[in-house]
Amino acid sequence: MTTNPKYIFVTGGVSSSLGKGIIAASLAKLLQAQGYRATIQKLDPYINIDPGTLNPYEHGECYVTDDGAETDLDLGHYERFLNVPTSQANNVTTGRIYQSVIDQERRGEFLGKTVQVIPHITDEIKRRIQILGNSGDYDIVITEIGGTVGDIESLPYIEAVRQLEWDLGEHNTCVIHLTLVPYLSAAGELKTKPTQHSVKTLMESGVQADILVCRTEHKLSDSLKTKLARFCNVKKEAVIESIDASTIYDVPNLMLKEGLDKVVLNQLQLKSDVPDLEQWNEFLKRHKNPKSEVTIGLIGKYVELQDSYKSILEAFIHAGAENEVKVNVEPIHSEYLTESNIEFKLGHLDGVLVAPGFGERGIEGKIAAVQFVRENNIPFLGICLGMQMAVIEYARNVLKLPEANSVEMDDKTADPVISLMASQKGVTNKGGTMRLGTWDCKLEQESIAHSVYNSELITERHRHRFEFNNDYKSQFEAAGMKATGFNPETGLVEIVEIPTNDWFIGVQYHPEYKSTVKNPHPLFIAFIEAALKYNKKK
Repeated sequence: MTTNPKYIFVTGGVSSSLGKGIIAASLAKLLQAQGYRATIQKLDPYINIDPGTLNPYEHGECYVTDDGAETDLDLGHYERFLNVPTSQANNVTTGRIYQSVIDQERRGEFLGKTVQVIPHITDEIKRRIQILGNSGDYDIVITEIGGTVGDIESLPYIEAVRQLEWDLGEHNTCVIHLTLVPYLSAAGELKTKPTQHSVKTLMESGVQADILVCRTEHKLSDSLKTKLARFCNVKKEAVIESIDASTIYDVPNLMLKEGLDKVVLNQLQLKSDVPDLEQWNEFLKRHKNPKSEVTIGLIGKYVELQDSYKSILEAFIHAGAENEVKVNVEPIHSEYLTESNIEFKLGHLDGVLVAPGFGERGIEGKIAAVQFVRENNIPFLGICLGMQMAVIEYARNVLKLPEANSVEMDDKTADPVISLMASQKGVTNKGGTMRLGTWDCKLEQESIAHSVYNSELITERHRHRFEFNNDYKSQFEAAGMKATGFNPETGLVEIVEIPTNDWFIGVQYHPEYKSTVKNPHPLFIAFIEAALKYNKKK
């Protein structure tokens, strides 16, 4: 434990896709495993208030916290590694910073002064960085600064770091600079110039890197580390190799081997100990040594970019390790699913997950997929829009309501089996106006959900606007699709099941957001178990 919180800043050079989030999460894991209370926050330089309105192709998935914040997907990595919930305070955007400062100006809080980037914007950034540290809940706060050093939009953040280093004094801060050491195959050598220039750019803003983490495809020689240390003005032991890994879950061990945690703790004048990674390494052992394998179809409309479904893919890894099963995920674009190719695309699978999403594109393919797996008794998990597609498919093909639809896709549908809550009908703004964050769900006895969770009341995270229309509930239940989970306050349906199938469940919430290395999500564990049973029956 520390008396005053320490701050670590993770900056990036050369490219914004080097993996700052994984390095930050891995370092936090090593610090946590030595008894320090560590947390991580992400500062994003874009002007959106949050990523909630961004297309997944632009920014990957939008991750949702317990308190309903729509955040960067890196917060998912933080939670999966640390098993500690994040919140609104863990993700700050330039849009939110400027909105806050402009609101203060409108209220007259600056006493008539001219509002400027320095000091007003930088002061707000500094305040946001220190919110978690000032809470008293953490010994160490790691702040990942999005984008790349030298970008115009990142400059206020780097200036705020410079000021905070001065404000907080020596040994209370540490700057880690993540950079690329590319390999030129024609020359057969690693090149240090991009790193040197990146560090120089950082220094031009008044910030000296304390530690270099060098992303590389090849091992860094001793002489190359010496060269980087000399020309970048850091200690040789502070030049850390970050070589490409087979899985992101190897990175904490790779950073431990390189001594990143020791160098950081030495810079902060904190005691270094041997991290307790026993549980982590047990997970890795099970992940890397599966006894069986299954193939799951992931049906969505953003499948070209894997980050669009990052939390789902990671939840499969956690559940696979728990079951000692290798989960092969086959991405299937719903827009190209038709009656003529559906058996070829889905017939060989051991389970099908129909993914979340928004908008009309690709939904008929999702509905066709649900019909195929329902009629062929293939294990099915529908998440959010995937659950709604299961409801629409059942209404059309079992209840014989051929026009059944969601009002999201057709606001004049004769049978709106998926509709809007009354509170949503007057909403015109898109950002931050959905049903977000943690909501209670009461489970029916004798249901798949109850056996999976082994509990009567659960809490899960939501991110949606449209709901199961309770006007049709009795029709569905009479025809065989049961509502087995509902919100006790609103009566809104959270879970639907088909008891006559071996494993068919749709959930309105996002279970993938709560799956971590330490606590794989029970719904994913049970889904993989069902897929394994199906595989053995085939």
